[in-house]
Amino acid sequence: MSQFKTWFGKKKEAGIPEQLDETNIPKHVAIIMDGNGRWARRRGLPRAAGHHAGMKAIKRVTVAADNIGVEVLSLYSFSTENWKRPRDEVDYLMKLPQEFLALELDELIEKNVRVRMTGWKEGVPAHTLGAVEEAVEKTKNNTGLILNFAFNYGSRMEMMEAVRGIVKAVQSGELTLEQVDEASLESRLQTAGLPDPDLLIRTSGERRISNFMLWQLAYTELIFSDLYWPDFSDEHLYEAILEYQSRNRRFGGL
Repeated sequence: MSQFKTWFGKKKEAGIPEQLDETNIPKHVAIIMDGNGRWARRRGLPRAAGHHAGMKAIKRVTVAADNIGVEVLSLYSFSTENWKRPRDEVDYLMKLPQEFLALELDELIEKNVRVRMTGWKEGVPAHTLGAVEEAVEKTKNNTGLILNFAFNYGSRMEMMEAVRGIVKAVQSGELTLEQVDEASLESRLQTAGLPDPDLLIRTSGERRISNFMLWQLAYTELIFSDLYWPDFSDEHLYEAILEYQSRNRRFGGL
């Protein structure tokens, strides 16, 4: 069967829009998953119910991204600023990686998905970190979609740490000042080894970046959805990618 026929059949089977161009799929899609609490409040439910529903959306969107050949899916799961939230909510959020991976890790392995964590381990409870590290270890040799959880992550801190690393390298003689360039900084970022996002999606109607991948988003296409994250589906991901495909990415040129 030709590659076109395989793609055509896969589209029909997975509900992928026929007009989606398989030659212009973003390699790296990043998502700021926002609106879980408001989704729950509108339904008279506790915020924890919104976070639980949001976990199901992660499964839907991961499968959809994998179906169309996205290479990296980065999900902003917990920021360095989220520690300011009420303690009971933080405690619940720290249980979600365990719950999600307990339910989904076997299928992720079966689908050749590689799990990665971007963020700091310091301060993350042992049970949370253990679940993530187990998933990273069990999927480290997988060659399919990279499911990158940005957990305990903040971009300003990331860049500060990268600059400190460069300063130390210059002071030790490992680098000269003239050798400091974009590549030397990028190699010290949490996302080292990953391509910059081609597409960023933020849900819940908010129009801001919220300290997420500030360096990496320099030429990323931004799409803001009014949907709360628990309502975001594979169909909405495909719509966002169709919008991405309609844009002319010039990277500062004409």
